[in-house]
Amino acid sequence: MKKSVFAAFIVCVVLASGTAFAGDIKSVRIGTEGAYPPFNLIDKNGELQGFDVDIAKALCKAADVTCTFVIQDWDGMIPGLLAKKYDAIIASMAITDERKKKVAFTNKYYMTPAKFVAQKGAGFDISKEGLKGKTIGVQRATTHENFVRDNYGDSVTIKSYATQDEANMDLVSGRVDLVIADSVVLQEGFLNTDAGKDYEFTGPGFTDAEWYGDGIGIAIRKGDKELVTLFNDAIDKIRADGTYKAINDKYFDFDVYGD
Repeated sequence: MKKSVFAAFIVCVVLASGTAFAGDIKSVRIGTEGAYPPFNLIDKNGELQGFDVDIAKALCKAADVTCTFVIQDWDGMIPGLLAKKYDAIIASMAITDERKKKVAFTNKYYMTPAKFVAQKGAGFDISKEGLKGKTIGVQRATTHENFVRDNYGDSVTIKSYATQDEANMDLVSGRVDLVIADSVVLQEGFLNTDAGKDYEFTGPGFTDAEWYGDGIGIAIRKGDKELVTLFNDAIDKIRADGTYKAINDKYFDFDVYGD
């Protein structure tokens, strides 16, 4: 089920009492996409699921606040935050200098590399010369789009899509030669599916800070400093008490937090 059919709040968790982390904050509205598996997705029952979602629920519990989710298309994510449609973004958003001009961020809650995927045996050399004349699919308004444009833009054709699934399907249909995205998203959401059985990673992983920043964090309006503190304290708490590891191990067989 596509995210565009959701316009209402999805209540994720109502939790507890006390103000150990929350201060005067009692409720938080969280913006997420619902189209970026395994981090956030809508399941066959129309329920919001994924690593981002479970982390958000755990953070709300640690902070003793009531949280609701708001579904938002990715390219409207920051504008929606600034328009006060929600109070925080927990949607696998990279902490980059460009985004810091508009919003504040918490500390990271995970970090994984980006990779290219192409048809098995294609043998692409991931360089300007090696990709010359090729068409690359990316999700619109992402760090991956910026990375491809800045590094290969004068050698390749870039096709941008509203969701990563759309880019992957155009790879299968032959409309693009490669796609690039978070390696975990491509592995779990494409390569491990029937549609992706004839495709594979090609080239190295990329975590260059110039494009991929300091990992994945929670975006918050710049004036909401108390909310930044609330989530940073909650991240530290779930990292220390084993909650983070339990969520990590539900989805991954490696430490998604990174170095």
